[in-house]
Amino acid sequence: MPRKTVLVTGASRGIGKAIAIKYAKKGYNVIITCVHRRDQLLLTEVEIENYNVECMTWVGDAGDYNSCEELFKQIKKQFGGLDVLVNNAGISYIGLLQDMKPEDWELMIRTNLTSVFNCCRLAVPMMLQKQQGKIVNISSVWGISGASCEVAYSATKGGVNAFTKALAKELAPSNIQVNAIACGAIDTEMNHFLHREDLIGLMEDIPAGRLGKAEEVADLAYHLGYKESYLTGQIIGLDGGWI
Repeated sequence: MPRKTVLVTGASRGIGKAIAIKYAKKGYNVIITCVHRRDQLLLTEVEIENYNVECMTWVGDAGDYNSCEELFKQIKKQFGGLDVLVNNAGISYIGLLQDMKPEDWELMIRTNLTSVFNCCRLAVPMMLQKQQGKIVNISSVWGISGASCEVAYSATKGGVNAFTKALAKELAPSNIQVNAIACGAIDTEMNHFLHREDLIGLMEDIPAGRLGKAEEVADLAYHLGYKESYLTGQIIGLDGGWI
């Protein structure tokens, strides 16, 4: 039986890296991407290849459609298609809306939301050929409830959530499932800017009493990409009971 193939965007570190390694452990061929951290991406490639699977790396902007077209041409050439797409590429911005520059807003939309459109737009025809596929979008609890000083980020993740629900309805008749993971506070580099006092206060607000682990997100992302065929259009909270 041929190996299945997964694409994980934003996989040089953190949640994306954990997801890519989880799929590699399970025997998938893995495509990993990033826009800046080429050296880290190549180190992740080495880790993935330790599991005796093929790994393809791509450095480029997932928010640029033409660039994504080149990526998917390479995927088609090397692997023949795609079984699972994990849209993880994303950036954060913390600050008052009134202080946010229009170019920062546009970058946020492009990175967090347009990238999801680009990769789904190009992956769906590959999945339709097989009459099966899985799309997992990495979202946030702020896309459900909104966060002060993270207006743009909340807006993009709310968009990802609505996108997920709508695309799931569109693709369900073709046996393609689309779900999102609404992450809470996960212990990654993105949260390392917090001062110790703020971190303690945050954990006190979370009923589970701790931050989530990237590996926990990876476990759920693998489950959604491997197992379920009736579960679709869902925004699944992974937040320790926080929101």
